[in-house]
Amino acid sequence: MRSKTENIFYNIDWSITGLYILLVLLGWLNLYSASYNDEHPYILDQSQEYGKQFTWIVVSFVLAIVILVTEGGFYSTFAYYIYGLVSIMLIAVLLFGTVKNGARSWFGVGGFGIQPSEFAKFATALAISRYLSTRDRFAKSKYKLMAAGIIVLPALLILLQPDAGTVLVFFSFVFVLYLEGLSGNILLLALLGVVMSVVSLLLKDTTLEGFGVAISGQIILMGFLVLIGIAGGWVIRSYVYPRRRKRAYLNLMASVGISIGFIFVVNLSFTHLLKQHQRDRIEILLGLKFDKDKGYNVHQAMAAIGSGGWTGKGYQKGTLSNNKFKHVPMQSTDFIFCSVGEEWGFMGTSVLIILFLTLLIRLVMVAERQRSKFTRLYGYSVACILFYHLMINVGMTIGLAPVIGIPLPFFSYGGSSLLGFTILLFIFVKLDSERLEVLR
Repeated sequence: MRSKTENIFYNIDWSITGLYILLVLLGWLNLYSASYNDEHPYILDQSQEYGKQFTWIVVSFVLAIVILVTEGGFYSTFAYYIYGLVSIMLIAVLLFGTVKNGARSWFGVGGFGIQPSEFAKFATALAISRYLSTRDRFAKSKYKLMAAGIIVLPALLILLQPDAGTVLVFFSFVFVLYLEGLSGNILLLALLGVVMSVVSLLLKDTTLEGFGVAISGQIILMGFLVLIGIAGGWVIRSYVYPRRRKRAYLNLMASVGISIGFIFVVNLSFTHLLKQHQRDRIEILLGLKFDKDKGYNVHQAMAAIGSGGWTGKGYQKGTLSNNKFKHVPMQSTDFIFCSVGEEWGFMGTSVLIILFLTLLIRLVMVAERQRSKFTRLYGYSVACILFYHLMINVGMTIGLAPVIGIPLPFFSYGGSSLLGFTILLFIFVKLDSERLEVLR
């Protein structure tokens, strides 16, 4: 008979656990270097970010043990309740939260802050996994709508804060839906939507002048879509079987109409929904605007990474990404990756990315071996959320994605972020540890 301690750690995946501990500790050491203060050299100093982060690390480790002690069935049984509780927190923060960086998304607790949106990720993962595990691969349209509603509700509440960056993370659940049977056409439409959005924004300030008339680039794009519709109508009339022509015409007209409407929505959202600094970042990314001041963060981050060369300048020897010279704003949160690049160079950043990719691959492998549909779907959700964070955070640091304030998992400073990712990951570790007890 196993002891209580042995039961806690029995059959857990040590590869995932070990990578988690390694990334958290590396992140803490990197944070210490990035935010080092000569007047407060003690790494556990609670007045500094690295001291506070240590406290959150201890809390996270304790929380991980609590999760491992809890029966795995708890998370599937109470998935909807957890989702509901976090949704209430998202509503409460809109009413009673603290405004920080222009968003009402925090609950202030002394010198610490809690951001409910970080917990919405694992809560949504639990709810969508529970819902899909009791349905037959989207056999009915109402299943698709309900699944979409589970994802959209917290996203809308977070958008009201407003925190557009975190909202984008919820798009990662689309891949989970695809793995569960969502038509690949939906992903194709999403890709076309992204392409159309980019083209529409590229053309928004473009005009074509002729015969004394200036025509907006977006109007030209809409006209092009109408021409495609006319050409498509000719193809339908010439090659589609007569009995199917009516439906084909209707689908074509709907597609053209939706595309034109989508362009209007993109333009209105860009103009009225996004804040000025968010619009500036997107325009700089698309090459529509060059503003040294607006793009300062990205320029400095890229300069810091480039200055590291192949092997870097060495630990605590960075001059652009540390707290002393303050060349890179938010160097301990959004742009923590540039500190790794400057101090450890291309080799260091490559090792870090390999560690993350190893974790992601392991998560997918472990998800694939599950007998429980709920656990498998939850594992996919964990992998998709972490991948999205990694891709966007690194992308915005090297100028390939707009700066939208998404943290690098386990590295960026922040208690809510670390707690959220810890809960997200260790619920899956616990569920996996009980896979042999699940009947097929």
